[in-house]
Amino acid sequence: MKRTQFEADHEAYRETVREFLAREIEPNYERWEQERLVSRSAWQAAGKFGILGLGISEEFGGAGVTDFRFRQIVFEEVARTGTTSFGAGINTQDDIVVPYIANLGTEEQKTRWLPGMASGQTIGAIAMTEPGAGSDLQGIRTTAVRDGDEWVINGQKTFITNGIHADVVIVVCRTDPNAGSKGFSLIVVERDTPGFSRGRKLHKVGLAAQDTAELVFEDVRVPAENLLGTEGRGFIHLMENLPLERLSIAVSAITSARAAYEWTKNYVFERKAFGKPIGDLQNTRFALAEMRTEIEVTESHIDRAVLALNAGELTAVDSSMSKWWATELQKQVIDRCVQLHGGYGYMMEYPIGRAYVDSRIQTIYGGTTEIMKEIIGRDIAAEFR
Repeated sequence: MKRTQFEADHEAYRETVREFLAREIEPNYERWEQERLVSRSAWQAAGKFGILGLGISEEFGGAGVTDFRFRQIVFEEVARTGTTSFGAGINTQDDIVVPYIANLGTEEQKTRWLPGMASGQTIGAIAMTEPGAGSDLQGIRTTAVRDGDEWVINGQKTFITNGIHADVVIVVCRTDPNAGSKGFSLIVVERDTPGFSRGRKLHKVGLAAQDTAELVFEDVRVPAENLLGTEGRGFIHLMENLPLERLSIAVSAITSARAAYEWTKNYVFERKAFGKPIGDLQNTRFALAEMRTEIEVTESHIDRAVLALNAGELTAVDSSMSKWWATELQKQVIDRCVQLHGGYGYMMEYPIGRAYVDSRIQTIYGGTTEIMKEIIGRDIAAEFR
């Protein structure tokens, strides 16, 4: 079934993204994976090609594009080239950090941070997860205490995407220990602020070059005007951005599953066993048929979700369904594709091997599959309350 999601402008942009990846990312990607860090130069190149900051208004150096289908193109091309460590970093910046600043920031904050994010000179991160608080954000212990015209921040964060390179970090802090869910605020900490330090660059199972780190805040003093949004509404602000964040992961998942299927389809009709291509064996044909059907049905759902996001109609429950379904399907499809590759599927020189380890985190970050089901289940139960 032919997809009707994209128009001529989207396909023209696809050519730009392909040229960028072929010129700037693919030749360097293996080295970055070995070094376990994507170079900052890749971010600056992405800014020059218009790959970063699509949603940032032209006033602040971006493209001013609110149509998420252009971001969808980036996901598809990153998945096709298997450069997921690079894609994961820019996804965090464009789909999480930028929207927080663009939607909640003052004019001064937007003027200070957004132009650099559009150009790739400034790299952003959001620091939510702590050693003792993952999906349950209400377990956050990092504190921010008001002291005159400053906030004093103390605490630790972990599993922070872009943590090593980050120039700007949105830190989720507890600003009122007695206010429950109304006691959290978002406060921005900038590079080289005294007391702010990076811990380990974490060594992960997959996404080797994707920058993930521990962050430490020891009596970090930032100006009161670094508060992002409204004091005490940090938890609400996080909930407001979750539809976009989770849809971003869902798009990443289905594009990765599609890429894995395409690699495998080509492989099984090149590889021979018992005197003929293994793609001609009934078991292989059935596997391809199942995967193609599952992927195309899910693509249709995700395409609808993207259009709902564009229209401002995507709910947290809708995005939770998209996220858990697409990421679980991604795991299943890639595992099956590894099996069809045989021993070569276990070799990191084949893109399917790397996709196998890169995909495992997808059902965990951004809210685990179990949390997604709980959100959906609560919504169902609310119908009878």
